Amino acid sequence: MSLCSPYTGRVKLFVDSSERTAMLEFAKNPIIRGFTTNPTLMRQAGVSDYRAFCKEMLTHINKPISFEVFADDFPNMQRQAREISSWAPNIYVKIPVTNSTGLPSTELIRELSHTGVQVNVTAIFTLGQVQEVCQALRGGGPSIVSVFAGRIADTGCDPVPLMQAALEICVAAGNNIELLWASPREVLNIVQADVVGCHIITATPDLLKKLPTFNKDLAAFSLETVRMFKSDAEAAGYTL
Repeated sequence: MSLCSPYTGRVKLFVDSSERTAMLEFAKNPIIRGFTTNPTLMRQAGVSDYRAFCKEMLTHINKPISFEVFADDFPNMQRQAREISSWAPNIYVKIPVTNSTGLPSTELIRELSHTGVQVNVTAIFTLGQVQEVCQALRGGGPSIVSVFAGRIADTGCDPVPLMQAALEICVAAGNNIELLWASPREVLNIVQADVVGCHIITATPDLLKKLPTFNKDLAAFSLETVRMFKSDAEAAGYTL
């Protein structure tokens, strides 16, 4: 009996990173269909000049790429979003579903999406948020709805039923909206996103390095693991 769900490869793989070397390397890989970033990843990568970093990446990457606004008030979010959008046609501007005080970004999302900005709405956790965002995006330009399935799983909740319901909402709202499975924790999440029918899943470089284990024979994997333990014990010179 197979324990593995069938993987169709329909879900688009995006790299979630602000590491320059990794991004440029993955840009050459045909299985990678796009990129996402955020201010936290940029800070971790040591990015000091936001504009300069983004523009440098755009000279090497012509696949869809999401850059996030970092203003907290809506007028400045809009100003930043329009500038970021102007840099290249492959840009999606990430707008958080609320600002840091919890005020919904719905009206800003609607205005941007209907006036030429490709929007990626980020930090979505609830179906209520999905519903509100999709209503704002209905009839607008190409857009992405990023649901943080991995963080939802961190709370002990199964994200698969939620993502299935989110997909139904997105599809009903219009073919301009793509559902993105964000913050995956393991390779299995790529299979789950694919089976659910998510349009996109974004993953870190470390997670993407595990892709060669797809469809690996489990008995062979078991033997490799045993041999690894043996080799490491010998290399360490352990004795009893």
